[in-house]
Amino acid sequence: MSIRQRFITAVLLSFLLVIIFPLYLNAEDDLKKADELYNKGGLENYKEAITIYLKALENSPNSYAANWKCARAYRDYADEAMIENLPDWKEICAEYGKIGMKYAEKAISIDSKKVDAYYYYGISLGVYSTGVGKIKAIKEGLKDKLIKNMETAYEIDKKYMDGGPPIVLGRFWAQVPWPFRDKDKALKYYKDYQSITKYDVAPDIRRIYIGELLLELGGDDNKKVAKELLELAAQSKRKYYKDMANSLLSKLK
Repeated sequence: MSIRQRFITAVLLSFLLVIIFPLYLNAEDDLKKADELYNKGGLENYKEAITIYLKALENSPNSYAANWKCARAYRDYADEAMIENLPDWKEICAEYGKIGMKYAEKAISIDSKKVDAYYYYGISLGVYSTGVGKIKAIKEGLKDKLIKNMETAYEIDKKYMDGGPPIVLGRFWAQVPWPFRDKDKALKYYKDYQSITKYDVAPDIRRIYIGELLLELGGDDNKKVAKELLELAAQSKRKYYKDMANSLLSKLK
């Protein structure tokens, strides 16, 4: 190696040590702080976590973790806005859901073999659809994108988030407008979910999803299982879920 080549190599190494490495460390520190806030839950913590995730992305824009976690925070803020019935929750769902999709898509482009980004793309799309309306989302071509991303998440790890991919796919097929709705396919995914879940993640709303479909399908056996699931969901500490469960239970009387 010539003196000139050694000099260039030394300059590059110095650049990496002095500029790039500190940025990486800062991004990792920001991720840790944002994760701590996110794990506390609630609108304010999600909002502050988003700010810190964005700061981490300034230092490390190609961080897979920072991108998918940013998507997650945007999506969950929107979902919480809906649950808390904020006056502008629909606008928040539309805006934040779309942003969540953007960061999840970026994460997929960075690492297409991991489950997180596909999953959060799918549920960010879901909350976006809640904001703009299902018909509008379908017209925008998002139906196929949800299926593609969530089926990919399912193939990579269907147990992710305590059976997140099958419960989301089941809900999709149970709720997508006619003529796409397929209750048999929805039930198949719900049964798959029930075979693997420990009800560790979002147990109330997931029980409600299954209970609602079973009521629609009818039959004594379905109604019996629906009643059991909905009675458990009705014990939720959150009014939103309690009201949903009790509303469905009233149809059994």
